[in-house]
Amino acid sequence: SAFFNFQSLLLVILLLICTCTYVRSVMPTLVDRNKQGFLGLFWKCARIGERLSPYVSLACIAMAITMLVR
Repeated sequence: SAFFNFQSLLLVILLLICTCTYVRSVMPTLVDRNKQGFLGLFWKCARIGERLSPYVSLACIAMAITMLVR
């Protein structure tokens, strides 16, 4: 049902980026060995989380505020 609600879709994408970045920081070989195919999506999310971390964290804070206000 997250695909039909834009705010829920953004939340799922942010959580995926944050989770992949954390998993890569703890166990880099788990994410780095799958750079192509469907599992390459997790590697790309980890790279987005590493390179754009200030923007991702601001987006997480904004999402938290909107969830609390709502």
